[in-house]
Amino acid sequence: MASRTPHSTSDSPGGVLGPAERDRAWRRLAAEPFDVVVIGGGIVGCGVALDAATRGLRVALVEARDLASGTSSRSSKLFHGGLRYLEQLEFGLVREALRERELMLTRIAPHLVKPVSFLYPLRHRGWERPYTAAGLFLYDTMGGARSVPGQKHLTRAGALRMVPALRRDALIGGIRYYDAQADDARHTMTVARTAAHYGAVVRASTQVVGFTREADRVSGVRVRDVETGAETVVRADVVVNCTGVWTDELQRASGSRGRFRVRASKGVHIVVARDRIVAESGLILRTAKSVLFVIPWRNHWIVGTTDTDWNLDLAHPAATRQDIDYILAQVNSVLATPLTHDDIEGVYAGLRPLLAGESEETSKLSREHAVARVAPGLVAIAGGKYTTYRVMAADAVDAAAVDLPGRLRPSITDQVPLLGADGYHALVNQADLLAARYGLHPYRVRHLLDRYGSLVHAVLELATPELLKPVDAAPDYLLVEIAYAAAAEGALHVEDVLTRRTRISMEYAHRGVDCARQVAEVMAGVLGWDEDRVEFEIANYVARVAAERDSQIKPDDAAADAVRAGAPDVREFLVSPVS
Repeated sequence: MASRTPHSTSDSPGGVLGPAERDRAWRRLAAEPFDVVVIGGGIVGCGVALDAATRGLRVALVEARDLASGTSSRSSKLFHGGLRYLEQLEFGLVREALRERELMLTRIAPHLVKPVSFLYPLRHRGWERPYTAAGLFLYDTMGGARSVPGQKHLTRAGALRMVPALRRDALIGGIRYYDAQADDARHTMTVARTAAHYGAVVRASTQVVGFTREADRVSGVRVRDVETGAETVVRADVVVNCTGVWTDELQRASGSRGRFRVRASKGVHIVVARDRIVAESGLILRTAKSVLFVIPWRNHWIVGTTDTDWNLDLAHPAATRQDIDYILAQVNSVLATPLTHDDIEGVYAGLRPLLAGESEETSKLSREHAVARVAPGLVAIAGGKYTTYRVMAADAVDAAAVDLPGRLRPSITDQVPLLGADGYHALVNQADLLAARYGLHPYRVRHLLDRYGSLVHAVLELATPELLKPVDAAPDYLLVEIAYAAAAEGALHVEDVLTRRTRISMEYAHRGVDCARQVAEVMAGVLGWDEDRVEFEIANYVARVAAERDSQIKPDDAAADAVRAGAPDVREFLVSPVS
């Protein structure tokens, strides 16, 4: 196996995904042959693009909407082994995931992935403490974990000191353990930018609308620029379908018979202010169906999740009043001061792509992944979990080898830091110096370092005195972050910035509506929008938020979906379903 990380061969050093790079990418898609074309800009697709590019292959990645616009921006935002999978005796999956967690914390993405503690409240005397301790001992030792502390046992008094928000009768003691967390959308986008840095052509708002064939083999895809309606054909030795819950749809469009089916399981989370739950640690709670997390998230808590079948609009899964009531009921069963609907700042719903057929209950479906060569020139991958994306990507590229000319080099992504990782720790030590240089408070610089790592210099190079000011209605973020999202991170719409490049849409009770105009005006300066376009972007975003709010008071999935699906799509030339 190669021992060094490769140098960039990209015409976009630093993995910049800006307007000029977008135009150049379209020309390259039309003109160049590729070894691998990846469909889907979620974490698995971006991981496949990075894996293939760092093996020396010619790679293109296309995404119909925005990078991470589906499942990969709507997870629990954890890099974790999955305690409940231990109970299901899936030791291999847990070990693999914990190894990936360690790699992320230490080598691949220390700027983006951070340790996070959880308290497991004990409810039963006698058997529960040793039973849980044994599971956590495995959890602490499997996968070579060394970057987080081991379990710590607490009396009831000790647990209540750690989490004063708990009712005294909700526990008889507790055990604290550690996992890791990341902003999933930012991490996915950074994987995509790293792939671009190593030569991959990465282009969002580029939808696959058909497949090309030579005799019995898939030889490429027809794509549409959903911003302009332009179409072109992209030639490839092999196409890799990484579309998650859209896997079956894409396989039908290719004319190939799938080797597995994917079921969509809806997971809903709510976001509340940090002061609504007084605690120094997150919580993990057993429920009748699965587990519920209370996850620290900056000045907030993320509480979730649900786990129910979803058979409606795959692009816009809708949370219902029933989903939200379920989460509140579960968490309120242990809180001394119950949460109410008025405490909720944000709500988001995502779809897990689970392999169908193993169980009628989505909460019991395996999180293992499957890879298949569904036709000559076409590979599909589905299932799995966010934490193991890198392993999934390597397996998908391995499966593509039969359709690639020449010998395929081994995967080396376990040795390839993401953009922003190199130099991050030194910059953390220099945060005060950086703050003084740019006239910022040190906490602002630390915020930037945990979002951009050593790319912080590229962000701040864009800064004017005006752009170093906070967003008026979302002061956790600076205006320069909005400009950088459009200039370098591939953001094409206000929605992309408010929901994924930042998390304003879930962190503020106004869901981003109150700062949509200011964000649009900053983006206009980068992307050349006129006033009509600014007004279009604002109106579209406001309509989206209104539809989401309305769906969240509906009693069931059908009613919520009908409301959410009524909001206009900002990408005007999308076709659905893929045909």
